[in-house]
Amino acid sequence: MSENFQTDSRRMLGRLREVMAEDALGQARLDRITRLIASEMQTEVCSVYLFRDAETLELCATEGLKAEAVHQTRMRLGEGLVGRVARAGHLVNTADAPSEAGFRYMPETGEEIYSSFAGVPIQRLGEKLGVLVVQSKTARKYSDDEIYALEVVAMVLAEMAELGAFVGEGAALSARHTKPVVFRGATGQEGTAEGHVWLHEPRVVITNPIADDPVRESEKLRTAVEQLRVGVDAMLADAADGDGEQLEVLEAYRMFANSKGWMRRMEEDIGRGLSAEAAVEKEQSAARARMSTVTDQYLRDRLHDLDDLSNRLLRILTGQGRQTGAEMPADPILVARNIGPAELLDYGRSLRGVVLEEGSVGSHAAIVARALAIPLVIHAERITTEALNGDHILLDGDNGVAHLRPEDTVVTAFRDKIAMQAQAQERYASIRDTPAVTLCGERITLTMNAGLMADLPSLEGSGAEGVGLFRTELQFLIRNQMPRRSELSALYARVLDAAEGKRVVFRTLDIGSDKVLSYMKPNDEPNPALGWRAIRVGLDKPGVMRMQLQALIRAAHGRPLTVMFPFVAQYEEYTAARAEMDKALERERILGHPLPETLEVGAMLETPSLAFAPRKFFQEVGFLSIGGNDLKQFFFAADRENERVRRRYDTLNVSFLTFLEGIVARCEETGTPLSFCGEDAGRPIEALCLAAMGLRALSMRPASIGPVKHLLLRTDLKALRGVIDTARESGAQSVRPAVMDFLRSGGN
Repeated sequence: MSENFQTDSRRMLGRLREVMAEDALGQARLDRITRLIASEMQTEVCSVYLFRDAETLELCATEGLKAEAVHQTRMRLGEGLVGRVARAGHLVNTADAPSEAGFRYMPETGEEIYSSFAGVPIQRLGEKLGVLVVQSKTARKYSDDEIYALEVVAMVLAEMAELGAFVGEGAALSARHTKPVVFRGATGQEGTAEGHVWLHEPRVVITNPIADDPVRESEKLRTAVEQLRVGVDAMLADAADGDGEQLEVLEAYRMFANSKGWMRRMEEDIGRGLSAEAAVEKEQSAARARMSTVTDQYLRDRLHDLDDLSNRLLRILTGQGRQTGAEMPADPILVARNIGPAELLDYGRSLRGVVLEEGSVGSHAAIVARALAIPLVIHAERITTEALNGDHILLDGDNGVAHLRPEDTVVTAFRDKIAMQAQAQERYASIRDTPAVTLCGERITLTMNAGLMADLPSLEGSGAEGVGLFRTELQFLIRNQMPRRSELSALYARVLDAAEGKRVVFRTLDIGSDKVLSYMKPNDEPNPALGWRAIRVGLDKPGVMRMQLQALIRAAHGRPLTVMFPFVAQYEEYTAARAEMDKALERERILGHPLPETLEVGAMLETPSLAFAPRKFFQEVGFLSIGGNDLKQFFFAADRENERVRRRYDTLNVSFLTFLEGIVARCEETGTPLSFCGEDAGRPIEALCLAAMGLRALSMRPASIGPVKHLLLRTDLKALRGVIDTARESGAQSVRPAVMDFLRSGGN
């Protein structure tokens, strides 16, 4: 772009800053901004549309359209060209607006005389605030220079909106950060909590989006980028002794930090009048916009890297570190875009709960939240831009809802719910040591899931009879490099010590799919849930599997040991894994290490194919544990990470129960011990039906054992099985309605 254009751009931004500094109320200031832009760009119309709510845009200021249309003209997201810009977050530039697809004529504005139209989104780091529009009578497309100027102004307006500059009547922005807001996300971990917001990464606030001296701003940017590069190089030096895959990841990180294109674009933005901070954030916004349209997970991860680098650079430029001086509240509920397992573990049990904008039900954060027994809400879009440190917040993990700055009536109802849950927990404590024996005399074994040493105290408190699943992958996920055998052996020994003789089922490394190690080379897989994961990784990297098996044998030190292989899809995979166990045992024998007193080796049944394995498999395997979460998603072909389909299919669906019945029958025929592990095992109604179908061992999160046992003690499973069979014979799709009627009538 020309030097003259850069001068014009700086002049316009300078005048914009002067207007913003004038003593004027919000609406008057917004009106002056539209007049200024129309004048500087020599166009007849300039209008600002802002979101009134998540789905509605409102004309909040205009130069050129009818003044009476301000705060009266509204449109839905996606409606008209303005709605199209808002929905897609992308430019629309046309010489003949009425001929464009989706054009909507608004007669109250008087816009029929204007042919050309250019609209750019007003957004800050993915948060959509509105649309900036220019129009003219002449049928022409706006030039690249003009569009760029419009984008820069929109970016500055977004910063001003963030600082409360748009305090216009009807613009729905005057009460920003003060009004109650409800975020409807998804359940990552069940539970309820009340507390106050603690932002994992407080927002960097840019107070000077416009600068007068491009030379000084460029020098400031170069100094900050050099500091950033030194920091990345230091990270690489620290990892010099790590494996090659870890170094590859950090090299990619350094590649972004040294990107000439990234630097050039930011310096060009400074040349047009932006401050160094605003130029960085403009590039960050562009990365966020690209991220929202990329489906490839590897590319999304790389855009996350660029986003993280931008945050680091902004903190260097502004001096706004993560430590803002604010004190963590006594009842913190963590709010973040996303968070890694190590960072979440650093907070530990000090947290009451967690709310994430991103995440998934199987993410590292969700696994740690379950281990810490704290509620987690995921997919709470835009909460990091709305929440402030110290805001009152209510977390309903059961329904995937977060109430930010709730009204008194909501607080009262929520506290009543928590009180009722506390009363129920007191009742459950009274039956903690009571065996789970149903009214018909069936004994059900209830065990707990774990993944951290911090989980083990729950063994006694919950009344669990052992650990039905110990997830060993957490120790791999929270590190920057492969853990040593001695470290794993010491950890597993502490787990067995804490269990005090109760059975602990160690599941071998279950990585892949959504659980990716930072130090392993990423795999570009179109469907990672069906890809290279769990036992498949272990068999392809036998060195890692042998190291873990040796660590488990040494941890047992002559005590009983139970090991389970995950995601076994066919008999051959089990026999290959069992052979690795035999090799590990022989090696430990030769080295003179004590072998386990008894050894159980089992498999998780998570794929429908394993239910139809040869009879010989059922005879040879030490035990089977149905992995309900994965088995259900593969049975119904419904991705459990996809909120649109994962709740579509009921565990109590007749087809699924009939399938489970077949697995129970095969195990009974061969005398194979069978259990069920997964979220459904911890849901009382589902657990009851699983027991009625013949499953006599259930493994769940510790907090679920009390509610499940309470219902089992009051129910006649034989009578319930009759109800289920009758519902199946009737042609019902799900037995849930019949089961609920049965329980309401007394459950016996």
